Amino acid sequence: MSRALTLATPGPIGSAPLRMAERRALVPGPDELLVAVGACAVCRTDLQLVEGDLELHRHPIVPGHQVVGEVVTAGPRARTRVGERVGVTWLAGVCGRCEFCTSGRENLCTAAAFHGWDRDGGSADHMLVRDDFAFVLPAGRTDAEVAPLLCAGVIGHRALRMTEVEPGNRLGLYGFGSSASLVLQLAIDRGIVVHVATRNDGERRRALRLGASSVGGYDETPPEPLHAAITFAPVGRVVVHALAALRRGGSVVVNAIHLDEVPAFDYDLLWHERSVRSVANVTRRDITELLTFAARTTLEVEQRIYGLADANRALADLSAGGIGATAVLVP
Repeated sequence: MSRALTLATPGPIGSAPLRMAERRALVPGPDELLVAVGACAVCRTDLQLVEGDLELHRHPIVPGHQVVGEVVTAGPRARTRVGERVGVTWLAGVCGRCEFCTSGRENLCTAAAFHGWDRDGGSADHMLVRDDFAFVLPAGRTDAEVAPLLCAGVIGHRALRMTEVEPGNRLGLYGFGSSASLVLQLAIDRGIVVHVATRNDGERRRALRLGASSVGGYDETPPEPLHAAITFAPVGRVVVHALAALRRGGSVVVNAIHLDEVPAFDYDLLWHERSVRSVANVTRRDITELLTFAARTTLEVEQRIYGLADANRALADLSAGGIGATAVLVP
């Protein structure tokens, strides 16, 4: 038997929608791995699924898509060996044949599957993973340190690349949770000047400590117009604030799977070839690039550890804000 947190019916996090369940021992298929979970970081996407902002693809479902664990059983066609430490991300599988998969854009595959949405995720003591979507991890960082890199870090890396900012350019980060704190460090490593916009005074202080050149509120004008901005807050009006802070030709990349709405705004904010684009999912290339970077640098990854049974509390703390770190479930 194994334990897992299951979501049958979404609801307010205060109602503790996740329930601990016993399930039969998992058996990997020919191309799958059985992974003993060592750590599973908590993501705002988990909260949006649990509370019903994102419609469930199936239920009950086990959430969790930033997972580090050890392979305990491997299917006969799997290449990853028993005993390897692996990372598991949001992307759980693609078709490999469509126009997106064959052009380096597998993140847009219409048949893509995702951990914690289509396949059971890592809020459990064990999970099944397709062998070709598990990533062997180097030693050096603890499971709890690596887990937040596997979504917050990877999607942030992709969003940063999509801004097309260059050394010396000015980048705005709107919202300052786990992903933004990692993007800040990635950007500074590349010589980019970073402005952070957030309502939280503690997050502003942390941003300055990590190297931000300036901080302010969402509706405050940065010291100088921005070449690009990334929005992390799942609030449409923040996108408009970021757009208003751009120089001519600048772009806003929306790093969110769900926004409440995008309010009407004056066309002058978009005029002069400014643009707004979304970042959707990640590719395996994104994952390997970020892990390679993390292996050669001292990326600061702050975590707050919770037991598996405390997942509802971890999500409630995330919803309330002010954790100042990434919540990580440890079975």
